[in-house]
Amino acid sequence: MTSQLDRVVLIGVAGDSGCGKSTFLRRLTDLFGEDFVTVICLDDYHSLDRKQRKETGITALNPKANNFDLMSEQIKALKNGQSIEKPIYNHETGEIDPPERVDPNHIIVIEGLHPLYDERVRSLLDFSVYLDISDDVKIAWKIQRDMAERGHRYEDVLAAINARRPDFTAYIEPQKEHADVVIQVLPTQLVKEEKIGQILRVRLLQRDGVEGFEPAYLFDEGSTIDWRPCGRKLTCGYPGIKMYYGPDSYYGHEVSVLEVDGQFDKLEEVIYIESHLSKTAAKYHGELTELLLKHREYPGSNNGTGLFQVLVGLKMRATYERLTAGKSQPVAAKV
Repeated sequence: MTSQLDRVVLIGVAGDSGCGKSTFLRRLTDLFGEDFVTVICLDDYHSLDRKQRKETGITALNPKANNFDLMSEQIKALKNGQSIEKPIYNHETGEIDPPERVDPNHIIVIEGLHPLYDERVRSLLDFSVYLDISDDVKIAWKIQRDMAERGHRYEDVLAAINARRPDFTAYIEPQKEHADVVIQVLPTQLVKEEKIGQILRVRLLQRDGVEGFEPAYLFDEGSTIDWRPCGRKLTCGYPGIKMYYGPDSYYGHEVSVLEVDGQFDKLEEVIYIESHLSKTAAKYHGELTELLLKHREYPGSNNGTGLFQVLVGLKMRATYERLTAGKSQPVAAKV
C-alpha cells in the first residue's frame, strides 16, 4: 500500500442486506485491483451489539444503533490521508471486537445500510450508488435463499421481511434521493405469468448535472429509445430482450435512464449491445463485455444487473482518474 497519497477518492455503496452489494464490490475489486481499493463495511459502526439490539428492540437499520459521529470523524480522517483505528462488528458473535488499524488508500469504498444517511459522511463522497431491489424481487430472492439454503419456513421468512420494512422505509430507502446512480432491479414486464425473480428488468438511473459525470446512453443522447436487439446479432430465447433509454425525473432530479429487460443467452454477444452504448467510460471497445465475461459466474451476469454494475464501475474509475489527474498513474483494468 502506498504510504503517501495525493488524493483519496471516496465511494459510497448503499442498499439493504441481500441486494447484491457483495457481488458489486467483487466487481469493483476486479476492476481496480485488491491493493488499490479498501472496502469498509459500515456495520462496524454499530453502537449496539446484537444482544443490546434485541433487548431494546432497536434494529440495525435504525440510526440509533449506529455511531455516526465516529463514522464521520474516521471517514474524514481517511479522506485526509490519515490512518484510523476502526471498530469491528463481529457478524459471527454479534459483538463489537477490538479495533483494527486502517490506512488510507487510493480508493476507499464505504458500503452498507447508511453510507448516504448522515450529511457529514455524504458530503465526503466523490461518487455514490444505491442498489434498489423491488419488494417483489427481494421477497422472492430471500424466500429462495432462506428456504432452500437455510431451511426456514415461508411464514417466518415473510415475517422477518415485514418486521424490517418500517425501518427500511424510514431510514434506508430515502438515501436513493442522494445517489449519483441508482440500479433498480424489478420483475420483468416481458411476460405476465413469469415467476418473480427469474427474469429481471434492471434500470440504471444516472443523475444529470453531476460534476464530471457523463451519463451513458443508447444510440442518441437525449432521445427516447425502445430497442429489441434480438435477431441475427443477438441470440435470445423466449421471451427475448428489450432495452430502453430516455430522460426521466427521480426525486425531483433529472436523470438519464438505461434499462434491460430479459437475459442474455450468450454473454459474449453483449459486445453487440456495448457497440451501441456511448459514454461508458471504457478505455477500448469491448472492455465492458470483457469485464463481464471475466466472472460470468457472478450473480446477475446474464442480465442487466451485471452489465450495469460493470458500467458503474467504469464510471467510478473515470471519477478516480479525473480527480487524480496529473497526480497518479491511470488505473488499468485487471483483465
